[in-house]
This record gives sequence, C-alpha cells and structure tokens, in this order.
Amino acid sequence: MADAGRIVVGVDGSEPSLRALRWAVRQSALTGETLEAVISWEYPAAGWAAMVPGVPEDFNPEALAAQILDDSLVETLGAEAAAKITHTVLIGNAAQALMDRAGGAALLVVGNHGYSGFRATLLGSVGLHLAQHAPCPVVVVRGGSDSD
Repeated sequence: MADAGRIVVGVDGSEPSLRALRWAVRQSALTGETLEAVISWEYPAAGWAAMVPGVPEDFNPEALAAQILDDSLVETLGAEAAAKITHTVLIGNAAQALMDRAGGAALLVVGNHGYSGFRATLLGSVGLHLAQHAPCPVVVVRGGSDSD
C-alpha cells in the first residue's frame, strides 16, 4: 500500500538530478506530499582504492555524500525550502538504495544522465533499472535547460 504522503527524489549533485529535484518540489507543492531527497555512496573496489595516492586517513565518504546532498538542496532551493525536505544518505548502489527508499512511496523521481545525439534517447542505467523494477511509479526527468 502506497504512502500517499511521500515523494522520493534521487539527488547526486549533477544537473540532471537537480532538474529532478526541482520537478519533485513542484509536484510536492501540487499534491501536498512530503519530499525525501536521497543520495547514496559506495566504497570503491579494493583494487582501485589501493591505487589512489594520498587519500587522507580521516576521509569520510558518508560525510562527503551528506555535504553534497545538503549543498545541492540549499543551492537549488534555498536554505528555508531545503530545511523542509528529509535528507537521507545511504551506503550502497544508487539504484538499490533508491528502490529501498521508494518502498511505500507515492512516487520516485530521478534525472536522466543522457548524452548527445542518438544516445540521448537512452536512459541512464539507474533510471532504466528503476523504471523497470521500482515498487512505485517512477518519473525520469529529462531536459537540458532551466526552462524545462
């Protein structure tokens, strides 16, 4: 049974995710549903991480993800509007994290990471996975300008 009061939106700081955030905010205002912004992160593969020189011992990827989410919301919406949104930081694959949070939600909103030319007709891998498997309706926000 869907919780008619919650919209989940994936935000990773990219322009497509910020377009999705703006769309979700407008939808939330129309429906009165609350908004939950979600970012996820993963540890890099062990082999790759060992090759990166100079990673500080106190490096905290979860704190970095939280900062990206907070900054994205404040810069896109302003501090007052950002404070009204639930901020969720999860460890794990982006598609799986969003699917987990979308359980019981009324709507899941993500941006597309399209490319130019023919490839622009394709969804990004996360958007495609969610469109096929999410437990609630999914909106993939496309577009390339502030007026879309």
